[in-house]
Amino acid sequence: MIRIDESWKQKLAAVFASDEWSRIAEFVRNEYANDVIFPPAGKIFAALDACPFEQVKVVIIGQDPYHGPGQANGLAFSVASGVQMPPSLLNIFKEVQTDTGAPMPADGDLTRWARQGVLLLNSSLTVKAHRPASHSGMGWEVMTDAAIKALSDERDNLVFLLWGAHAGKKTPLIDSQRHLILKAPHPSPLSAHRGFFGCRHFSRANAYLKLHNIEPIVW
Repeated sequence: MIRIDESWKQKLAAVFASDEWSRIAEFVRNEYANDVIFPPAGKIFAALDACPFEQVKVVIIGQDPYHGPGQANGLAFSVASGVQMPPSLLNIFKEVQTDTGAPMPADGDLTRWARQGVLLLNSSLTVKAHRPASHSGMGWEVMTDAAIKALSDERDNLVFLLWGAHAGKKTPLIDSQRHLILKAPHPSPLSAHRGFFGCRHFSRANAYLKLHNIEPIVW
């Protein structure tokens, strides 16, 4: 069973009622029927299910799910407990540790962040096994961009963490007068040393939340 929080069903109702969504849904159904697709179908909307609309404080935008077996769990950058942490996630935790002093966690399951109000949203919610970005541009962005736009338009004082060029392209969807936008290179080993390390996004996000009397995130 595919789960999505009721608040997001309402906010995205126009998308789900559109012809474009019917096309996306048919494409995704066919992909799962004929290929190995991640995450498991029941976890496609895990990010939206774990973090209801009104509870969002911070938005972290990824590109697409991990494409290796057993990795993707529906939350951007996250893996289930017991799964080896991918390099990008390790680099995220290294920056958290340097920035906030928090110890390196025992696992890479970011559900604990989602429950505190961190929306871990990939632009594309599915991917073919071993083929990164294989579902990019296939239509998922219609829904995920609508989610970002709804948060920007209807909420105040959110923090958007945009890591890498792909996430940076979402900037026009976000009202910078109402929200804090923090940008850095992607945490991938290929780019983390170009400015992700040392960006201090986690402490800066919490400082902004505190300034607006919002409970900070325990990173």
